[in-house]
Amino acid sequence: MARTKDMTVGSPTRLILAFSLPIAAGNLLQQLYNIVDTLVIGRGEGVVALAAVSGSGWLDWAFLSVAMGLAQGFAIEIAQSFGAGKYDALRRAAGQGILLSCLTVAVLELLSQALVTPVLHLLHFPENTLGLTRLYLRIVFGGLGLVMGFNLLAGFLQAVGDSRTPLLAMTVATLVNVVLDVLLVMGLHWGVAGAAIATVTSQAVSFLITLLAVIRLPLLHVSRDDLWPDRRVMARLMRLGTPIAFGNLIIALGGLVLQRVVNGFGFLFMAGYNAASRLQGMIELFGAAIGAGVSTFSGQNLGARRLDRVREGVRKASVISVVVALVIMACMLLIGKPLLALFIEDDPALVDQVLVYGYRFLIFMALGLPALYLLFSHRSALQGLGDTFIPMLSGVMELAMRVSCAIILPRFLGEWGIYFSEIAAWIGAAILLIVGYQFRMRELEADSRPA
Repeated sequence: MARTKDMTVGSPTRLILAFSLPIAAGNLLQQLYNIVDTLVIGRGEGVVALAAVSGSGWLDWAFLSVAMGLAQGFAIEIAQSFGAGKYDALRRAAGQGILLSCLTVAVLELLSQALVTPVLHLLHFPENTLGLTRLYLRIVFGGLGLVMGFNLLAGFLQAVGDSRTPLLAMTVATLVNVVLDVLLVMGLHWGVAGAAIATVTSQAVSFLITLLAVIRLPLLHVSRDDLWPDRRVMARLMRLGTPIAFGNLIIALGGLVLQRVVNGFGFLFMAGYNAASRLQGMIELFGAAIGAGVSTFSGQNLGARRLDRVREGVRKASVISVVVALVIMACMLLIGKPLLALFIEDDPALVDQVLVYGYRFLIFMALGLPALYLLFSHRSALQGLGDTFIPMLSGVMELAMRVSCAIILPRFLGEWGIYFSEIAAWIGAAILLIVGYQFRMRELEADSRPA
C-alpha cells in the first residue's frame, strides 16, 4: 500500500538514504531488464542483432526522455504542495498533470513512428542492422504511453514520500520481462521483435501496479474539477517540466550525434561501444536514485521554508554520491570485462574484438563517475527548488561538450576521442550545476530574510 513521508523533519542523511535505496533497487531492476534484452539478444541472435538493439538506445531515449522529463517536472509541484500542506493544490496539480500527459503521449506516438526510418538513415546505421533496429523501435515506441503513465504516477508517489511502491512495480515488471525474453527470443525465436514485445509488456505491468497504488491513496484522489483544464496550473506545470524535458532531449540529441560517429567505425566497434553503454545504466543508477531523494527532500523543505535543511541535505548527499561513485569505479575496473563478456556469443574472433572496444569505453565511464554523481545530486536539488532552467542549460552544456569532442577528437585520437567525449560532457555539466545551485540557494536565502 502507498505511504507518504514528511521529509521536513528528521535526519537529512537517513531520510535521503531511506528514500533513495528503494529507488536504487527499482532502477537496478529497470536496468536489469534492459540488460536481459541485450544479453538474450547477444547470446541468442549474435553480434549483428546485438548491434541493432543496443544501437537503438539514444533514439529510444530521445522520445522517452521527453515523457520522463515532463513527468519529473510535474512531480516537483506536488512535492512542494505536500511540504506546504496544500493538499487541494496537490490534487489540482495531479489532475492537470494527467491531462498534459495524455496530450504529450499523443504527440510523441505520432512523431516517433513518423521519424524512426529517416533518423536511422541520417545516423548511417549499417545496412545489416538497419531493418532490425527499425523493427525493434517501432514496437518499443508503441509503449510510450505506458512509460509516461508509469513515470507520472511513480513521480506522484515519490513526491509524497513513497518510493517503495515504484520499487514493487519495477520488481514485478522485471520478472515479467525476463520470463518473456527467454520465452519469446530463446524459445520461440522471435528475435528483436520478441525482446521489444517483452519490454512493452513489462512496462504495462509497472504502470498498472502504480495506478492501483495511486487509486488506494486518498491524498491523490482527483475529482472531476481537478481534471477540468486550468490554464494557470497547466502553465506552472509546463514551466517546471518543459526545461527538464528539453534538457533531456538536448542530451539525447548529443547522444545521437555521437552514435552517428560511432556507427562510422563499423558494426564491431558499434556492438562493443553500445554493449558498454548498456552497462552505463547500471553504474549510474545509484547516482540517479540519490538525486531523486535530493529532489523530493529539497522540494518538501522549500515548501516548508527550511532552506537550512536543504543545504545540509545536499551537502551530505554529495558526500554519499562521491563515495558510492568511487566504490562502483573500483568494481568496474575489476570485473567490467567479464560482465561485458556475458552479452556476446558468436565467432570467437568477433567476440574478442567487440570486448576490446567495449571494455575501453567502460573504463573511461568508470573514471568519470564522481563527476556524474555530483551532476545528479545538484541537478536534482535545483529541480526540487523549482529551478529547471539551469538543469536545462546543463543539458546544453552536455550537448556542446559531447558533440564537439565526438567530432573533433577522433581526428587526432581515433576511437579514444569517442570514449573521452562522454566524461567530458559530465564534467562540464557538473561544474555548471554546482555553481548554479550555489547561486539559487543564495537567491532563496536573500528572499527569505526579513526586510
